Amino acid sequence: MSADLAPILITGASQRIGLYCAQRLLDEGQPVVVTYRTERNSIEHLRAQGALAIPADFSSEAGILEFIETLKSQVQSLRAIIHNASSWLAEQPGHEAETFQQMTNVHMLAPYLINLHCAALLEQSPCADIIHITDDVARKGSAKHIAYCASKAGLESLNLSFAAKYAPYIKVNSIAPALIMFNPDDDHAYRSKALKKSALGIEPGPDVIYQSIRYLLDSPYTTGTTLTVNGGRHLK
Repeated sequence: MSADLAPILITGASQRIGLYCAQRLLDEGQPVVVTYRTERNSIEHLRAQGALAIPADFSSEAGILEFIETLKSQVQSLRAIIHNASSWLAEQPGHEAETFQQMTNVHMLAPYLINLHCAALLEQSPCADIIHITDDVARKGSAKHIAYCASKAGLESLNLSFAAKYAPYIKVNSIAPALIMFNPDDDHAYRSKALKKSALGIEPGPDVIYQSIRYLLDSPYTTGTTLTVNGGRHLK
């Protein structure tokens, strides 16, 4: 890891969007710290590229605090924190409280505690950012994923509060994606239905999120805002 640049922390970077963004940053010479819950070949590839990979379980307060202590023992500064770690659970009869607790821990408590306890690391960097990856679904709610949607909406509120708290030294923003990339096992019927929900009607791929991250990192005059990356879903 370069001693000249403070690393960017990306939580939940073992697959999909988090993995893509970590790889892009590394390709640009930016040191990266990533968290992962499950060891995958992708994590070994990131390590081979120079990333510091730290296992973390954000489903409990103890797991979050353990990660924070590990991080602080291994890095002296941070250029940015990108809160990408996410969990997608639907309500199941008899397990509603468990589902709600896990969603709030991963999507709200983890960013809340990390932002509070790692601000001093960000303050060591001449430029510092916090970016929360929320979800466009928080705009309208979800009958099938109530806890998920509520916790992502709570993250949007945390975004505003931390932007006010840490200005002007740390910029704090969020990105609210809708459909970005399908899973390999998504069938044709599902893909066709999902694409029709947006005005642009495309599967854009993870680069649109990286472009949004790059904009927020590079902009000196943007804080307390949400970049909506939804292909025009709000128009339909």
